[in-house]
Amino acid sequence: MAQPNKEEWLKIADTFQQTCNFPNCVGAIDGKHICVLKPMRSGSQFFNYKKYFSVVLFAVCYANYCFRYIDVGSYGSSSDSAVFGHSDFGQMLITNALDLPGNTTLPGTTYPSMPFVFVGDEAISLGEHLMRPYSSRGLSIARRVFNYRLTRARRVVECAFGILSNKWRVLHSPIHLKLETAISAVKAACALHNFVRQRDGFNFEDSLSHSMECPIRSGVRGTTHGAAIRDHFTAYFMSPQGKLPWQMQAI
Repeated sequence: MAQPNKEEWLKIADTFQQTCNFPNCVGAIDGKHICVLKPMRSGSQFFNYKKYFSVVLFAVCYANYCFRYIDVGSYGSSSDSAVFGHSDFGQMLITNALDLPGNTTLPGTTYPSMPFVFVGDEAISLGEHLMRPYSSRGLSIARRVFNYRLTRARRVVECAFGILSNKWRVLHSPIHLKLETAISAVKAACALHNFVRQRDGFNFEDSLSHSMECPIRSGVRGTTHGAAIRDHFTAYFMSPQGKLPWQMQAI
């Protein structure tokens, strides 16, 4: 899972635009609980809000349902935002170390230049390179359209988790291994997932459901700059250049 260069990021963004109709998107992020036996002398660190012991699998996924980055082993009691913030990926994104391409205009427009972004759910903090949905209360039509368009892009990581867990059934039940070995098994499953996905494709029905729970979603605050970028995406999705013929019926 090597880090992409600028040219590869652009190809990833093209795939998201073609398959998910979300421009300038370079990845979907999410986290899931992996059920494990209670590690020795761990207290309640691995005991999650669903009342079982787990580690968190945090992943960044592409539109082809392959994982580009994974982080396995965070405490099950941790929130999605905490796992993301302490991960190597989160630190690289904050410090602009991912070698993302420079800002570019959205298709069919000449202004403004927009950054390349990752999409996630309400658990992540809104930022220049991170897009999350609007709060579900009192949404305007334009904001509901944005949430729909973001969900179309973000669902690829949910589908990837579904394919992963239905292909490697060890993830359907507690992993009866020592913690270090269980973490290695999950990493191996993710690597094999990428290999099999690229070689054989996948059965869409396998992506529809999985038994892995999401980490707890704590409230996080975004930046003003991130909010402005999200508003630009919202306006674009309502414009003649960016709207989809079926989006009004979908919301």
